[in-house]
Amino acid sequence: MSVKQLFDLSGRTALVTGGSRGLGLQIASALGEMGARIVLTARKADELEAATAKLKATGIEADWIAADAGNPDDIARLVDETLARMEHVDILINNAGATWGAPAEDHPLDAWDKVMNLNVRGTFILTQAIGKRSMIPRRTGRIVIVASIAGLRGNAPGTMKTLAYNTSKGALVNFTRALAGEWGPYGITVNAIAPGFFPSKMTKGVLQQFGADRLAERAPLQRIGGEDDLKGAALLFSSAAGRHITGQVLAVDGGVTAV
Repeated sequence: MSVKQLFDLSGRTALVTGGSRGLGLQIASALGEMGARIVLTARKADELEAATAKLKATGIEADWIAADAGNPDDIARLVDETLARMEHVDILINNAGATWGAPAEDHPLDAWDKVMNLNVRGTFILTQAIGKRSMIPRRTGRIVIVASIAGLRGNAPGTMKTLAYNTSKGALVNFTRALAGEWGPYGITVNAIAPGFFPSKMTKGVLQQFGADRLAERAPLQRIGGEDDLKGAALLFSSAAGRHITGQVLAVDGGVTAV
């Protein structure tokens, strides 16, 4: 098989959560460019409609379904509608997530629950459903978890106070490893991408507080993540090029976790 064939996603369907903007839309764009049919999901219909139009303008086959990835009823509806429209899901990108900033000693319980329910519980419910209804019966599938380097380390004093977020992303790291072990015999790969700092709506406050230059100084490559920097990793884990890779966590952080 040629290298181009290894990365070709023609005929594949990808469901991307948190796909209306930021990292999710970046990943959706990469997979769509390589031939995948894309289904975007997020909570806000207007943002999904705009994101889908952006993909279609570049020749990508795309659709959208509004759903709350932290709500079990919405997840069930999302799975039903996706399978009704597309028949199967070959690639699941679990990107939807939330964060909350507060000192650990004052962290609100409802905020803790919101972060954990969306980032961990919602990921589990959706992955279980797609696996059981589409991937396991067909003995094939690619699952990509968008974790974070926050799940690989703590926060230095004087920086971010995001205990729930770090905890949830750490859970996703081991979720990736454990599920890869269970579902490998079905021909399903499960891998995680752990981004460093990327500008997004979620990280806007951090960018304002610390500034892009200071954040870039922490990385050996002296830069923060850009609008194309997750595409290669996502494509590798989603395609035949990554068929012998599972249970792995790849930091895409400019080298921050290497030093």
